[in-house]
Amino acid sequence: MRIAYFDCFAGVSGDMIVGALLDLGVDFEALRRKLSSLAVGNYGISTRRVERAGIAATKFDVDVDLRDQPARTLADIRSIILESSLSEITKQRSLTVFERLADAEAKVHSTTRDEIHFHEVGAVDSIIDVVGAMIGFEMLGVDRFYCSPLRAGRGVIEAEHGRLPVPAPATAELLKDVPIYAGDLEGEFVTPTGAAIVATLCEEFGHLPAMKTSGVGYGAGSRDPKGLPNALRVMLGEMDDAANDIESSVASRLDHSVMVIETSIDDMNPQVYGFVMERAFAMGALDVFMIPAQMKKDRPGVLLTLLSKPETAEALIEMLLAETTTLGVRYYRAHRRVLERAIETVDTEYGPVRIKVARDGDRTLHFQPEYEDCARLALASQTPLIEVQAAASAAYRERLGQGNKTNTQDG
Repeated sequence: MRIAYFDCFAGVSGDMIVGALLDLGVDFEALRRKLSSLAVGNYGISTRRVERAGIAATKFDVDVDLRDQPARTLADIRSIILESSLSEITKQRSLTVFERLADAEAKVHSTTRDEIHFHEVGAVDSIIDVVGAMIGFEMLGVDRFYCSPLRAGRGVIEAEHGRLPVPAPATAELLKDVPIYAGDLEGEFVTPTGAAIVATLCEEFGHLPAMKTSGVGYGAGSRDPKGLPNALRVMLGEMDDAANDIESSVASRLDHSVMVIETSIDDMNPQVYGFVMERAFAMGALDVFMIPAQMKKDRPGVLLTLLSKPETAEALIEMLLAETTTLGVRYYRAHRRVLERAIETVDTEYGPVRIKVARDGDRTLHFQPEYEDCARLALASQTPLIEVQAAASAAYRERLGQGNKTNTQDG
């Protein structure tokens, strides 16, 4: 099991991560070619060798023409990533990082992730840093990620909205439950992009885990303060065999921790459940469902369950306590093993239909035609919905049959 350990003695940023991966051996021209499939323009990338307090490091630079650079939404960034030719693992990792960024920004600005207009973290350089890092991890074959405590810095910084404390509000939100310290130097040492990457990928924050080191890379930051090598050290290695258990196997297949929040209710107006469900999804819940329950005094009730990312759990709990008649909720962290997901499009006699595809590595396990597309085409062609769905499924099975003999089924 190949792991990467982020040694953040001088903090972390997106360009420092990419620089460290280049220092570890990621081919710069291969990285450039893969990045070119992203539908963004007016930028250039370069790399150079520098020294930071006597330590040789790789500096990764993104030079952006600031003219005609829009403020992008999460939907814009999602389209840029999904429409590229990058691998599914790189797409999913990149999207997860930007979703976490969007959630943090939404919390700071008291809105939703879909209403956030990214400026600094939505600019081309941040897109290139995040996606470039995910490409580098794939090229190096990294399966699991660990991180040291983070030097966050102290003081204030100049930002688009004026002077902000260090760590910046979005960074502080991203680093909840992550061990951080200020350090003895003024300035920002952890950027929102760097915080989002390590907070999303790293399963543990602490000392170097037991590993057989195969490479060490240093990615330089822009500043060169006296007395501190402003660089990120990434150590690449193999996990000790004793630790390579079933948990390692699950983590290598996109294991993500989720919070399970639940409460049992037997005295609430049924109309409120729909309102609560809508609010929960608007606040970032991953799923909401209700199960009939027989409660004390033979009362029929409902077990209301929400699934959420850890960083949105507290807000959802507060909402349940305020909006329902419950006197308390239960919550706990759970692991889930998820399949790689993708959207593909097939042509049918009724028109194009998007197909939701679930894969495990190279295996396509199941797929499902997008309901909204099929319903729209069924109405337009005056054809039964099930016939349009069947045509879309048949078209996708035919596509699969051209490339492999995998036993697949629609979901």
